[in-house]
Amino acid sequence: MQRLLACIDGSEYATSCCQYSAWIASRLDVEIEVVYVTDLRQFEVPFVADLSGSLGIQPFQAVMGQLQSLEEKKAEVVLSQAEKLLQENGYSKEIKKTHKTGFLVDCLKELEEEADLLVMGKRGENAGFASDHLGSTMERVARAATRPCFIASRAYRPIQKALFAYQPVPSCQEALDFIKNSPLLRGLEIHLITVSPNEEEEESLNALKATESELIEAGFQPNCQMLHGTASHTISEYAKENEIDFLLMGAYGHSRIRHLIIGSTTTEMLRDCHLPTMLFR
Repeated sequence: MQRLLACIDGSEYATSCCQYSAWIASRLDVEIEVVYVTDLRQFEVPFVADLSGSLGIQPFQAVMGQLQSLEEKKAEVVLSQAEKLLQENGYSKEIKKTHKTGFLVDCLKELEEEADLLVMGKRGENAGFASDHLGSTMERVARAATRPCFIASRAYRPIQKALFAYQPVPSCQEALDFIKNSPLLRGLEIHLITVSPNEEEEESLNALKATESELIEAGFQPNCQMLHGTASHTISEYAKENEIDFLLMGAYGHSRIRHLIIGSTTTEMLRDCHLPTMLFR
């Protein structure tokens, strides 16, 4: 990996996003680009329609110009604050700061061209109004991204224990290859678990043992377990009981074995498990 793309906004999640980005950079020696995307929806209906209807077209144009100017100043402040946070958390390289207007998911293809990893908050600026829901932008980006996505939790905490939720699907194989070949998890306590339905226990156990062997060969000593139950609840409870700091999992897996898939189990995991989570496609 050479470049990390930290996607931030004006929310409190932007703080942990920067802190985790600095931690990742310290272990992977990557460059950081911080991007702030002005959401076009604030300049569209119904807000725009309300202004144009009550103020008339000329005052409306003047107000919109002022709003756009304020938004540019906000972007400067948010990006400068991100730069300061990264430096305070030990990042000393030059930081590329990018401001775009539109929708983050629409800018993704261009932004991903020079990025190897995306980092973003689990929720955005409206998190306080929908604390039980995931950010819609985060979900759309996680679905559309071709790079691994690190989803930052609300508050940063040092990472000492990592949990790899494994299922025998291609996305988890991508995660396994990353864990084996990357210095990100070196020196951390690694937990390897799979959640299996009873009728497929033997197949799941064989896959788990093979994965454990690969990790041992790569120099890890994983705590390995096969669990049963509902995947999201079981993994979340295991993470709490074992004081896990970081979760790695696959997304968009396709297999007849029950698996983690964005839009169902993965969404439940991101909502219920209050940990930074790294998703692989």
